[in-house]
Amino acid sequence: MKAFQLVEQGRPGRFELREVADPIPGPDEVVVRVAACGLNRLDLWAEEAGLPVPVTLPRTLGGELAGTVARVGSGVTGWPEGARVAVQSNLTCGRCEYCVAGEDSMCLEGRLLGVQCDGGFAELCLVPARALVALPDRVEFGTSAALTLAGSTAMHMLNHRVRVQPGQTVLVIAGTSGVGSAGIQVARGLGARVIATASSPEKREFCRALGAEEVVDSTAADWPAQVRRWTDKRGVDVVLEHVGGRVLEQVFQCLARGGSVVTCGATAGREVTMNLWPFFVKQHRLIGSYGRNRADLETTLRWAAEGKLVASVEEAVPWSRGAEAFQRLRSRSVRGKLVLVPG
Repeated sequence: MKAFQLVEQGRPGRFELREVADPIPGPDEVVVRVAACGLNRLDLWAEEAGLPVPVTLPRTLGGELAGTVARVGSGVTGWPEGARVAVQSNLTCGRCEYCVAGEDSMCLEGRLLGVQCDGGFAELCLVPARALVALPDRVEFGTSAALTLAGSTAMHMLNHRVRVQPGQTVLVIAGTSGVGSAGIQVARGLGARVIATASSPEKREFCRALGAEEVVDSTAADWPAQVRRWTDKRGVDVVLEHVGGRVLEQVFQCLARGGSVVTCGATAGREVTMNLWPFFVKQHRLIGSYGRNRADLETTLRWAAEGKLVASVEEAVPWSRGAEAFQRLRSRSVRGKLVLVPG
């Protein structure tokens, strides 16, 4: 089979389109014929050696894949050849106390598809059968490939780690990103009012089209003050944050008393400082969020099938232009998601 592989890490790394052996499933494994696979910040971190886990080269990146069942192992039932599937990118053991409790995202033996094992930038991808989720008929492969990682991350943040309530206000940081564009829609779907941040007029209009009532310029020095003005100085109830660094420090200026910041990323820096006095006086909450549970992924796909969650796909890019797609995501010029497809 053909695979678009990372062969040398760097910023940028070096990729090659290679012929590699077809994967053979073990007793509890499935081979998926890939129709589309989303490109994510996680792939950039793997490309540039920015993850705290080793990446063995060559590596086929890509964790957000959708396709059809091509072959199953001897112990697998319920997944006939040709079945339409999405794949949960945080691979779990299925045995630890957290998996048994349905908290897959906290699995003690979790692995990242496309990082610690080969992922979906290939014609075929080998995954554990328990990572499969049935893809609803009304959800296209490209839609799934744009939602099953980033979209379900936002779902996990706003509908599990915190539970957004109707009438609340939610601030979505970087609203044109994969997580941000889904976060705007998830928050609206849960009945909240949404304000977002974006760095250009075009990106701000994009956020409004997704349902944000207001969008502030993230390049403005006083953007937190603009958020507070929109809320009549009260502040927002929830912040969906996935940038880290200085931005994580600033979002607390936007938060109402008793409000929550839920964060899942650290693109702009992993170490932050906090002023603890207002943090405890205003009884704020800082909540970490990682990946998603199976229930979050199923909810995301159900919302997509019902038209409540729309995939914001800027372009489906063939593997031959894969390095270009990485550069576009790195330069922050993408609105929504890029999806890589065979060809």
